[in-house]
Amino acid sequence: MKMYVILPLWALFTVTQQKVPSDNCHCELISSEKPFPYDKLKKAQASALSCTNTITSQKTSALDSLLLGLNERLPQLEHDVAMLEKEDDRTLYGALSLHIIENELTEIQQMIDTLNSTTTESKHLSENMAQQLENIKEEMDELEKFDTMQVVKRQQANQRLKRDLEQCRNNGVHPPIPPTQPTGRTCPHGRFLNITRPRVQTAGEYAGSYKYGAWGRDPKPEPGKESWHWRVMLTSNNRYAHYVRLYSSLSSLIVGISVPGNVQIHPSIPTTNTIQGPNVVLYAGALYYNCYNKDAVCRFNLTSKSVTSLDLPKGTRYNSKGDFCHLEECYPYTDLDLATDESGVWVVYTTTQDFGNLLLSKVEESEPPKLGKTWRTSVYKRSVTNTFMACGVLYATRYVNKNIEEIFYSFDTMTGMENFNVGIFINKVSSDILSLNYSPVDQMLHAYCDAQMVSYKVLFELMDSNFPY
Repeated sequence: MKMYVILPLWALFTVTQQKVPSDNCHCELISSEKPFPYDKLKKAQASALSCTNTITSQKTSALDSLLLGLNERLPQLEHDVAMLEKEDDRTLYGALSLHIIENELTEIQQMIDTLNSTTTESKHLSENMAQQLENIKEEMDELEKFDTMQVVKRQQANQRLKRDLEQCRNNGVHPPIPPTQPTGRTCPHGRFLNITRPRVQTAGEYAGSYKYGAWGRDPKPEPGKESWHWRVMLTSNNRYAHYVRLYSSLSSLIVGISVPGNVQIHPSIPTTNTIQGPNVVLYAGALYYNCYNKDAVCRFNLTSKSVTSLDLPKGTRYNSKGDFCHLEECYPYTDLDLATDESGVWVVYTTTQDFGNLLLSKVEESEPPKLGKTWRTSVYKRSVTNTFMACGVLYATRYVNKNIEEIFYSFDTMTGMENFNVGIFINKVSSDILSLNYSPVDQMLHAYCDAQMVSYKVLFELMDSNFPY
């Protein structure tokens, strides 16, 4: 065995032995092999790294996002045109509907233009990457010739053997692995992928007034009120309000015609039942909000005009002690954030014993309302500007600059998994988003931005209805 190892070494080197006067033996080794081209190896490594950095997940998903967006927008446009043809009354509503459709056409044309340019860029990128990969393959084939001990070939043979062995195990002795069981969540839309640019932007009948507030739709409306919209404006020191304003349709809200009008909670303010803070939602004909000067959730029934309340855990921060914030400011009286999704009402808050981290609790639809299961997160509430729920997943935003807000965080209530790298960006119409809520009725994200009401279409990736987030 020793001779077997030594012989190849003698074949590689020529040894010259010289006798010197000091009786020391000096051996001069002259390699018969070419020196290894390290510069070529470094060049191949640099090329591979360049390919990896060029083809990013954002670039590969950009085309999918655009196609998905068009797939969502075109049927909606067709529906809007059909409604206009059916219900055009030749008056203000018809003109407004036509204006909205013109805006939709402009946005769709912009998406098509972006899609065309993205497709061209992707084609060039694919061609360039294919050529670079071919060059890398040729360089690696040349470098492999220097593997005189055939280490690479043996490694490749070992990998093939391992693969064949694994296939033999899977198909032979051992039973097949059962498929992954669904998580139990049912979301008819798919995975939250992105949001569009603003679809609706209006100040309603109070242009420039009432900086703080909220608006949206009832996810579980009473019969005959499916198209109703609502708005709450903080009228005193940007702190509290005592009524909710109702509109029979989105068009009515845009032009500022409030029918049936205001529904008053209490004739005077402030009282315990007064709305405190902008984070308000409407669900199943009832308004949910932070009770004035209390660590509690109030529920105001719009039909019976009755108010019931739900006390939050001891130590809950309220009265601007646990607000949403960014580096430049905090939004006053945003200690509690109410949210709705496909399953009902949620409340987001924080407590002293949780050191300011976000807590999420389900609000049960009982009489009076009760606090259901609670989840604790590791995200600090004052590092967040807003939250909303969609399909049982909590999403949190942060301020990037006056034009951009980022959905950066998610918490899955089914699995308990947190993600600090969601990376979905919101194009803002003004510096501050003061309330944010998702509508499962039409998959719209409603934002109240410095006295303006803005909505964004949420884009979902269609897939199996049972899926992990």
